[in-house]
Amino acid sequence: MAAIEALHPGDIELGLERVGAVAGRMGLSPAPLPVVLVGGTNGKGSVLAFLEEALIAAGHRVAGYTSPHLFRFSERIRVEGRPVPDNVLISAFEAVEAAREGTPLTYFEFATLAAMAVFAERADLALLEVGLGGRLDAVNIWDPEVSVITSVDLDHQDFLGRDRESIGAEKAGILRPDVPAVCGDGDPPQSLLAGSNSGMMVQGRDFRGEPTNGQWYWVGGSERLGPLPRPRLAGDYQLRNAATAITTGRQLPVGFQPSVEAWRQSLPTASVPGRGQVIEGPVPVWLDVAHNPSAAGELARLLEQQPVTGRTLAVFGAMRDKLVSEVVGAMAGAVDRWYPCGIAMDRALSGPELVECLHVDRARVAAPATGPVAALEAARANAGEGDRILAFGSFMVVAAVLESMDAVPAVQAKGGNTLGASDERPR
Repeated sequence: MAAIEALHPGDIELGLERVGAVAGRMGLSPAPLPVVLVGGTNGKGSVLAFLEEALIAAGHRVAGYTSPHLFRFSERIRVEGRPVPDNVLISAFEAVEAAREGTPLTYFEFATLAAMAVFAERADLALLEVGLGGRLDAVNIWDPEVSVITSVDLDHQDFLGRDRESIGAEKAGILRPDVPAVCGDGDPPQSLLAGSNSGMMVQGRDFRGEPTNGQWYWVGGSERLGPLPRPRLAGDYQLRNAATAITTGRQLPVGFQPSVEAWRQSLPTASVPGRGQVIEGPVPVWLDVAHNPSAAGELARLLEQQPVTGRTLAVFGAMRDKLVSEVVGAMAGAVDRWYPCGIAMDRALSGPELVECLHVDRARVAAPATGPVAALEAARANAGEGDRILAFGSFMVVAAVLESMDAVPAVQAKGGNTLGASDERPR
């Protein structure tokens, strides 16, 4: 993976000409199989996971492409829910290299082409997560069967714009005339609505999830599906994500639409590591990759809905391009003591720098740690009966804590030894 990273001088170069030209030489343009594009600020991974699991339950050879990964690069490229073998990935990378003919590709572009090369041979339908924005993201070289935008909030503002209208316009780039579109955001910016000239199904207006007696119904117009089991993923916002996924499934070509039974089977099993995840123990450890203000607000509500008798001790690390002060503000009422930590990469804030962003009572802030594991150990040393530890922020924090606790999810552990960047760089 280091060799791929070195191919292009910059982390990010937005544009579709280079990657589109290489895709053409590989026979991957137009798309060699039906695709669904899943974009948005938050919720992409969950919506894609719900769709992926339901399509598998329905008997389809579905492929999933997501980023970043927590432990191994192969987590990003899956067929029927399993990371593809390393030898298959290597062959795909070699095919991209042969077709590149000197064209510089970013890490994300190289990975995207490799993924599609694998999917063309092994899958019937591909679910492709947008890495950054939408309009100029590498996956947008392919025309989708359905476009999904899960939410529009503030993140990656240096690339996408300073407000929701600007960001919405970028995300609207994955929409196509006369192609079904689904929006999981109940208050979409006008720029997003304007980009969907074929109409868009919007959560709260055209569909919704309606909870009742520990279950729920999907409701769309005069149609009502259910009762359905609650998603395994924790948080009220996951019901919105599940409703978005079901709406998307209903917009797929008829042969691919999951049945109600497929949704009943898959909702309690679909999971995404690091999203409201809890590792039980004398002092339970919660993990969440919330790293923007909106996601942090949802995490705070989840914690408040599931209170503990003691304190919440937060291990927190972040990249310097994030709205760290706003994230801290969203979480301030849910955290009793902060354990700031550095992350071993240039884009990350050091522990002391992170302390300066914690605009809370300094008596609630522990000494900064050099890394997530050291911060976790400090929190454990201070934890008592009834307390819980929360590790959140960067994907790197969650990955380090999971690995230190020998809690690498089984599907990731079986994915081979291909290692690479897992730092949420939107390349």
